[in-house]
Amino acid sequence: MVTSALPEGARRVRARLVELGHRHEPVMLAETARTAQEAADALGVELGQIVKSIIFRRRVDDAAVLVMTSGDRRVDEGKVAMKVGELARADAAFVKQATGFSIGGVSPVAHANPGVELIDTELFRFDVIWAAAGHPHAVFQLAPDDLIRLTGAPVADVTA
Repeated sequence: MVTSALPEGARRVRARLVELGHRHEPVMLAETARTAQEAADALGVELGQIVKSIIFRRRVDDAAVLVMTSGDRRVDEGKVAMKVGELARADAAFVKQATGFSIGGVSPVAHANPGVELIDTELFRFDVIWAAAGHPHAVFQLAPDDLIRLTGAPVADVTA
């Protein structure tokens, strides 16, 4: 891990984490962490310890729906739709506009525009998890309960 100067997105995440009193700052990885597998490999942790941030578009109002799930699980769109309404795929431009982050660096916090959020129950299998911090090389450490505190999102079973 490298703690070099943070790019803009990671600085925004850091500022929000500090504001919320989170004790772990973003760190820059030498390797890319665009995928959960890349992040797990770079950190030397289990794939399930990586928080995947999956963005959908809610059809009724075009709201961004962020599903935070374990890196070794697949989101069940039907389960998510039952919680938040009918979904559509979100393309890269929508993700960037809604969150302020590019795909591969979407953080659970510091989004450009508030949206709907869900935390998958599968993350609670671990004491320590890692989430993207606003850049494809930036991550931060937390516990599943921290994710609830930092986002205010409800916990739900949303995986296949």
